[in-house]
Amino acid sequence: MRKENITKCHVYHTFPGSLDRQGEPVTGTSGPSVWVTVLAGGSGQRFWPLSRADRPKQLLPLGSAQPLIVDTLERLPGLAPPERTRILAGESLVAPIREVTGLPASAFLAEPRARGTGPVIAWAAWELERADPGAVMVSLHADHVIDPASAFRDTVRAAAGIAVRDDLLMTIAIPPDRPETGYGYLRPGRPLEAPPGHRAFRVEAFAEKPDASTAARYIEEGYRWNSGIFIWPAATFLAEVEAHAPGIARAFPLLERGDVAGFFNEVEPVSVDEGVLERSARVGCLDATFAWDDVGTWEAFARHRRADREGNVAQGEVHLADASGNIAVAESGRVVLLGVRDLLVVRTERETLVMPRSRSAELKRFLRGSG
Repeated sequence: MRKENITKCHVYHTFPGSLDRQGEPVTGTSGPSVWVTVLAGGSGQRFWPLSRADRPKQLLPLGSAQPLIVDTLERLPGLAPPERTRILAGESLVAPIREVTGLPASAFLAEPRARGTGPVIAWAAWELERADPGAVMVSLHADHVIDPASAFRDTVRAAAGIAVRDDLLMTIAIPPDRPETGYGYLRPGRPLEAPPGHRAFRVEAFAEKPDASTAARYIEEGYRWNSGIFIWPAATFLAEVEAHAPGIARAFPLLERGDVAGFFNEVEPVSVDEGVLERSARVGCLDATFAWDDVGTWEAFARHRRADREGNVAQGEVHLADASGNIAVAESGRVVLLGVRDLLVVRTERETLVMPRSRSAELKRFLRGSG
């Protein structure tokens, strides 16, 4: 897709079409159709040893009794039909994801190599625009916990309407309930017109993961968490890639020639936030009307499990005596904790991890250093 083709698509997106509950244009309008893409790559190292390269966290029951990616897919009916859903993951993960979801091979866009969210989302937008000119793209992550699903769908549909009407890149903003240091933030600006029951804004700035005092200040100043849930006309996003991410855009001719592997070899690795959103003047946000959590750490896992009276969170065959504040997971065999406090203990068939719960956020750094 050449730049002049992207520009022509903008004319289509200036019409504020209405979307029904299946992501289809309402009868009598000429609005676009909705496609959903799910980012399901990554190794989930923060959940080692439960997660590993061939079984990353999106394949684990960390938010409910079923794998995270299954939870994600079960939220989609009402946004787009199955034939307009695409899973973005590395080639090695296609088979295990198909095994737990039952999805056909046609539902996957398999990355030849990991290059960050910027290139893979740009590739997905390219494919959607080619398959369905004028499509609206909803980009989700496979490791979020969201409730209720009905409010999630309503919020996404509202954001899609604003994105089409105002030709914007929309993100779902989460009003924070604690000074979280593990999330990125955004600063909302002037209000945008939104459907009843919703609040939308222009995004004035993005902020990286802060320290504790900065996070507390962000809450006082009205910042939101950046959920990483994005909604935009695919052509609008591609135009912003052309304008702000030359390290990705210069490889578009390879996609024109059908050379996906060449595209991933050529592009510079970059996140979609850093490469496009933080540089664009066409970004808006819509406040979530649902509960949201990014299951990225063992502490997030603990938030979605019932603790006992001593504050222990356990899964599997775990026995506790005179123990408090522990997270204990037994995938294989039995784990016994006696007279200990505030530990993270995880046992699998291959490894056993024991560490202070307060240092669980350091696990990914440790694994990188030991690899």
